Amino acid sequence: MICYRLAREKYKDSLSGAGAAKCGGRWNSLGIELIYTASNRALAMAELLVNMKMDEIPDDYFMMSISIPDDTKLKQIIVEHLPSQWNSLVEYMPVTKSIGNAFIQENEYCLLQVPSAVVKGDYNILINPFHKSFKKISIVEVEKFPFDRRLFE
Repeated sequence: MICYRLAREKYKDSLSGAGAAKCGGRWNSLGIELIYTASNRALAMAELLVNMKMDEIPDDYFMMSISIPDDTKLKQIIVEHLPSQWNSLVEYMPVTKSIGNAFIQENEYCLLQVPSAVVKGDYNILINPFHKSFKKISIVEVEKFPFDRRLFE
């Protein structure tokens, strides 16, 4: 499987959950390392844009293509099993954070497939950097990612 991640230039050559641990996210609490990726390039862009101010066009982003062996253990979260407001724009639900935190703490799976809160029907792939299979995951391509200016008009 190939998944995608947009990263600023200084982070384009590494996979780390340090940023997620520093800030927290929908699927993890502060202090919990988790690597957020997307199942396709457009979703990676959409997930980034919803957290970005639209008054400046970023010019230092790179698209990372990440190769994950097909036999890597994956746990799937089914959207119908989540509370109705799991994708709230105002505040991340404690239940989604607890799911991601448990995923890391249990360390049974390397991957957690979760529904995107931004694009209905698409999925994010969360990577556990502490799982034994993580060492088999690699960045296979990094390319400059130019944002179309029309997205910011």
